[in-house]
Amino acid sequence: MSVPQRIAITGASGLIGSALVGHLKSEGHTVQRLVRRPAAASDEISWDPIAGTVDLAPLEGVDAIIHLAGAGVGDKRWTKKYKSEILNSRLMGTTTIAHAVAAVKPSVFISGSAIGWYGETGNRAVTENDRAGEDFLSAVCREWESAADLAGDTRTVKLRTGLVLEPTGGALGRMLPLFRFGLGGKLGSGKQWWSWITLHDHIRAIAFLLENPITGPVNLTSPNPVTNQEFTSGLARALHRPALFPAPALALKIALGGFSSEILGSKRVIPQVLTEAGFTFNYPHIAAALSALVD
Repeated sequence: MSVPQRIAITGASGLIGSALVGHLKSEGHTVQRLVRRPAAASDEISWDPIAGTVDLAPLEGVDAIIHLAGAGVGDKRWTKKYKSEILNSRLMGTTTIAHAVAAVKPSVFISGSAIGWYGETGNRAVTENDRAGEDFLSAVCREWESAADLAGDTRTVKLRTGLVLEPTGGALGRMLPLFRFGLGGKLGSGKQWWSWITLHDHIRAIAFLLENPITGPVNLTSPNPVTNQEFTSGLARALHRPALFPAPALALKIALGGFSSEILGSKRVIPQVLTEAGFTFNYPHIAAALSALVD
């Protein structure tokens, strides 16, 4: 077990955050949750990302700050208003937390980002050294990561997270009901690459990054991305169901609006930094991951 630390987390009630809190506590760490209201418990710290304020006193002496908060990119249609919310929730929240980091100087600042950084990659595999793309989410990620740099000389890690697999939420949670009824199938052409990671390995990777002297962007994806056809076929096999009902690209664009670009787009992302640092994935292959998740 690692040396117990005091760790502050934003976004602690989200899919990733709630799992991370549980894992860190099980490892003996003390976790303090940043909440957007007056603190009502001993493990809560008040902050207001819109106003740009954080209650700094309870953060003094903290060992690490992990920033996961931000509006979900797939939660609503990408209207002009919601696109602004996606950007501003990340830019304002990260700026606020980064300034707090610069003030209290923890050993490490881990800040969320996403593989949206890379934009459309087609069949080309990309690593942390590749440049940002040109689309909306690429621009969001550039602003997001730049805001994290306001943390000053604290070791800063930027989590470029891929498709997180967890049956109780996220994309997999939404797909499971259709596939359980035998109504699932490939999305669009099925040839687009999906870069994925189980929630289990995602949490383990964050814990690894807390302990190891890594800095800069880190791809949180499996070393084995798959095409959407391979993903959906694997999910159907894991559920012992057919996958006979493909969703045409046009229907997805109508149903999902701008977010359809993330479903139909191709991102073949390799976790070079994690792999070279010696991190081992418990679920590096999609078949075993899906079998474990839907069993």
